[in-house]
Amino acid sequence: MLIFLIILAVIIAAGVLIRGHMKSAGTVVGDGGTLKLSDPYIGVLSVEGTISESDSSGLLSSSSYHHSWILNRIDDMEKDSNNKGMILYVNSPGGSVYASDELYLAIRHYQKKTGRPVYSYMASEAASGGYYISSNCDRIVANRNCWTGSIGVTLGTMYDITGLLKKYGIRTVTITSGKNKAMGSSTVKMTGEQKKILQSLVDEAYDQFTGIVAEGRNMSLKKVRKLADGRIYTAKQAKKLGLVDQIGTYEEAVADMKARYKMSSAVKAKQIEYDENTGFLQSLLSESLSRVLGSGNTSGVSELAALKSVMQENQTFTITYLSQVRK
Repeated sequence: MLIFLIILAVIIAAGVLIRGHMKSAGTVVGDGGTLKLSDPYIGVLSVEGTISESDSSGLLSSSSYHHSWILNRIDDMEKDSNNKGMILYVNSPGGSVYASDELYLAIRHYQKKTGRPVYSYMASEAASGGYYISSNCDRIVANRNCWTGSIGVTLGTMYDITGLLKKYGIRTVTITSGKNKAMGSSTVKMTGEQKKILQSLVDEAYDQFTGIVAEGRNMSLKKVRKLADGRIYTAKQAKKLGLVDQIGTYEEAVADMKARYKMSSAVKAKQIEYDENTGFLQSLLSESLSRVLGSGNTSGVSELAALKSVMQENQTFTITYLSQVRK
């Protein structure tokens, strides 16, 4: 074990050094430094994976979304006179209400501060929070195979395990300062009043979502609410409903921006990517960890173990703009 820890420390140190020295024209690699290119460009930012405020970067992470990094790059482009516009390459089922809204506000601030165009190119999926961040873009182009929509809010799944506790003779004691302090607990039955309280949280987030779509897409709130029942839409359906402007390829989205805003041929689309590029180091570390930690065989998980797991997650839930339907 000691030898493994030493090797692990060396691998992590090497990864940090490599990431710190990797830069290339048109692409920002790693999580350090600021973006400033010498030629005029359209910045293409990838929003892929679940939109979350927590940055799970590093050698131990497989996360493809890096919230603070994306916000910093938008800020960099806002201050860069060589930047002529921005395209969001969205491939996301959405995420938390907070993170989705923070990204939306950063995009809107960029638009107002610079007056430059912002397009959303929807790849395979741009649902819920993925649509939320796109709704105020100057133009939305969807891949013909894209799924979008899912305009709605979820509060996650809450479990009532009181019957299971009774089966095993387990009693719980919850001490609170008020009758609603423990609402959402899996060990206490939820009251009608508590359901209304939690529903009000969802309703407020829903009002915010539909209001943003109505403003961004220049629709009446009544029309938005009619189509915002949480369902997924295909690209063709979304186009017919006015949720997207065009069905096309990424290349067509770039060409459309350049033509519509009369950009010169010198302006190129540059992908601004988060890429730790750990390669062999990542593979080696993952393999070493699996050997030390084991394969995690769960075939013998008992009912009691499952009960313990649910109790550990007790009262933990997040209000999200997240599609439950995934591609």
